[in-house]
Amino acid sequence: MSRSLGRGGLLVSTLLGVMLSAGCSFRTLNQAPVEDRHSAPSRPVAVVTPGTVDPATGVTKPAVVSENAGKPGYYTVRPGDTLIRIGLDSGQNWRDIARWNGMENPNQLEVGQVLRIVPPVAAGAAAAPVATAARPVPSSPVASVVVTPVPEAAGSKAVPAAAAPAASAASTAPAATTAATPAAAPVAAGGEDELAWIWPANGAVLAGFDEQKNKGVDISGAAGDAVVAAADGRVVYAGAGLRGYGNLIILKHNNTYLTAYAHNQTLLAKEDQTVRKGQKIAEMGNSDADRVKLHFEVRRQGKPVDPVKYLPGR
Repeated sequence: MSRSLGRGGLLVSTLLGVMLSAGCSFRTLNQAPVEDRHSAPSRPVAVVTPGTVDPATGVTKPAVVSENAGKPGYYTVRPGDTLIRIGLDSGQNWRDIARWNGMENPNQLEVGQVLRIVPPVAAGAAAAPVATAARPVPSSPVASVVVTPVPEAAGSKAVPAAAAPAASAASTAPAATTAATPAAAPVAAGGEDELAWIWPANGAVLAGFDEQKNKGVDISGAAGDAVVAAADGRVVYAGAGLRGYGNLIILKHNNTYLTAYAHNQTLLAKEDQTVRKGQKIAEMGNSDADRVKLHFEVRRQGKPVDPVKYLPGR
């Protein structure tokens, strides 16, 4: 009897073990797969680069067009640069440079930032005279067309009257065409290159031009002496934001020339003001200098040149 019970218990235990193992296997097979979320890509983060709109603030940063680096008409910002300095070195109004590059804050410059330093329409403006110059070429057939119908006129008086103007038109047309064609560019260039300069102050020259050490000439004087515009122009900067120049005025005379008047005691002209040659624009001083003097620079397309070569002899 006990032996039968023992066998029965062993059988029950075996069956229970089989059932439990089957249940565990069933759960394992039907268990939901585990998803590894650590390897899933993170949420994309907006990277604000110059020239794009920050999605958080909606503010457009100054445009940095790296593909234009080194191209004519563009400048790459270097350490220590200011927009005023870039304007002086490029022969441009710093406010124009800020506008051409869509800069809301001209004080925010980044090293490596590429700025346009020529007007965006410069290429189109340069192409316009070419198209205008090309048009007078077919004007010679027009003269022959005018002459051809003249003999066909019925009236005897009308023929001489028409013939005379036609002849004069034919003779004067080439001259007018020749004069009009170069007037667009050479005359403007000649006007820019032939400014009638005057000395900006009456003192003696303390230090001459040296492209490495002195980008202009230093002129002596007493505090309060008049500083006058060396030629007609427009004030593109008036302030003390350029290190080493003190109270400074910069005049833009045309597309070729700028002049700078530094170390003044008092500035008498304001930005965007048009001034005439000989007009008093400042009073001499010693701001950011070791003595009272006027530091005077002439910039030709942004490059410092010797002012003495442009000023009249004394």
